[in-house]
Amino acid sequence: MSREPALMSLTEVAAAIAAKQFSSHEVTRACLHRIAQWQPHLNAFMAVEAEAALKAADEADAALAKGDSRGPLHGVPLAHKDMYYEAGKVVTCGSLIRRDFVATTTSTALQRLKDAGPVRLGSLQMAEFAYGPTGHNAHYGPVHNPFALDHITGGSSSGSGSAVAARLTFAALGSDTGGSVRMPAHFCGVTGLKTTYGRVSRAGAMPLSQSLDTVGPLAQTAEDCALLLSLMAGPDPEDPTASHAPVADYLAATKEPIKGLKIGVPTAFYVDDLDADVARILDQTIAILKREGAEIMQVELPDQRQLSAACQLLLAVEAAAFHKRWLIERPQDYSPQVLMRLQNGLAIPGVTYLETMRWRGPALAAHVAATSKVDAVLAPVAPMPAPTIAESDVGNSPGAEAVIQRLTRFTRPINYLGLPSLAVPAGFSKAGLPVAMQLIGRSFDEATILRIGAALQRATDFHQKLPTLA
Repeated sequence: MSREPALMSLTEVAAAIAAKQFSSHEVTRACLHRIAQWQPHLNAFMAVEAEAALKAADEADAALAKGDSRGPLHGVPLAHKDMYYEAGKVVTCGSLIRRDFVATTTSTALQRLKDAGPVRLGSLQMAEFAYGPTGHNAHYGPVHNPFALDHITGGSSSGSGSAVAARLTFAALGSDTGGSVRMPAHFCGVTGLKTTYGRVSRAGAMPLSQSLDTVGPLAQTAEDCALLLSLMAGPDPEDPTASHAPVADYLAATKEPIKGLKIGVPTAFYVDDLDADVARILDQTIAILKREGAEIMQVELPDQRQLSAACQLLLAVEAAAFHKRWLIERPQDYSPQVLMRLQNGLAIPGVTYLETMRWRGPALAAHVAATSKVDAVLAPVAPMPAPTIAESDVGNSPGAEAVIQRLTRFTRPINYLGLPSLAVPAGFSKAGLPVAMQLIGRSFDEATILRIGAALQRATDFHQKLPTLA
């Protein structure tokens, strides 16, 4: 365990504050110090609320001195993606259109975390309206990767991935509609949980695609993600899609060994066209899982390209439907790329959309049948480490669209199926860029993938590697 408070994991620092080894003020000041160092290089924060954070930390310390703990996150400083509404706060959603939008309600996921007692550091940058997989933002500038400043963070939870990696916040909410938690986790070397569709309420979170959006955390460890999920999961009268399925003891699951678990490795698609570094790290991860007692089996999955295309189609139509009024009234306030993507969604016929929705049940049934003998599936998050900001800039690089399509190949199928997936740091490229593997679970079985992720993190230290400023 690090004795520098900002470098601790979420669960470590929460325990240290509860035991009065550090005050919330000390921890918050340590985070603010790192933010002052890193923010000019990363552009990870949309807003830093230093004075208010220190005041809240002092209040948390005063409460604890009286024996009043507000919950498992008491006094822990956190910041979240700037699309979670908090009453009285500006929530930009990474856009010009919402630049001055002040929320009148607080999102359920955020409120459930707030009820556990954390300190708000500010809000984190994101792709415009969460519609972009790289971390580019034409209005507020790109977010930079702490491990290589000229490389992307992944999106749309770009600030979340960058800020957690640089230890500016102990964790951050992201959202995953086509990979927007897992890609920043992969590119920035942190742990990211894409939850089962319906596991966490989306009430008060800016929508992108109503049938694909999921709320999930980015943090240092699988244990941290388990703690956050345990606080957020469960039904919500404000969101009819939030499931009543039982909420497991996710933290307990992270303590269990994985001996005897069966983990599937796909025979195709997820193992095709991998960069040499990613292929090497996949093999190393398989070897570690075997050493930890898991049984590795090959699985033949249905055609994932069809699932990926179906995800893109649903996302395009639903995003266009949500944005229709602004597309008519304020088209000039979108960046050209986001405007084009939204307008494309308006051109897809309703029959095609409904056919794509109807195919989801059979597609999930086929996946369940193909993976019936395994507890989880292991696959890379992306076939490559982070490309540079320049080579993924659609406005200035002719090959950028091809780069982006390649980046998102391995994440979209899981969104279409609504399944949970945990991105776990698994190694580094020869150039020093992080690479993650994803553990794809059964519906509402986050406990098993968190269990496997925690076992990997007990056996490796990739999640503890720190970026440095030159």
